[in-house]
Amino acid sequence: MTDAEKAATEHPGAAFSSCAVLRKRADFLRAARARRAPCPAFLLQARQRQPGEAVGIRVGFTCSKKVGNAVARNRAKRRLREIARLVLPEHGQPGWDYVLIGRRDDTATRDFAEMQQDLRRALRKIHGGRA
Repeated sequence: MTDAEKAATEHPGAAFSSCAVLRKRADFLRAARARRAPCPAFLLQARQRQPGEAVGIRVGFTCSKKVGNAVARNRAKRRLREIARLVLPEHGQPGWDYVLIGRRDDTATRDFAEMQQDLRRALRKIHGGRA
């Protein structure tokens, strides 16, 4: 096991050097009441935080039991985490919370490059073409 793998295992979210991971239910609920951008493989929810609330980009991931059993949900969340890791540092905006919600079948089967493009498009929609 490499040092990076150990760090990611010991500290979930360590792979997101520029993004913090949402963990509290209240943060997820606030994002659910804000902006939405549906994509074929996932739903993106985003909200701009109040000044002084937190710094940087924060991101959360969720998959309901509709996505499938635990193995299917974990696979879907791994794919969502990876597209967020690749896209958000460049296209996300500091001061925003993002939540990616997996969809049944589509999150696990959609082409990975297309999912990255979907996230970029969704971020442009959320930010009014500025992302």
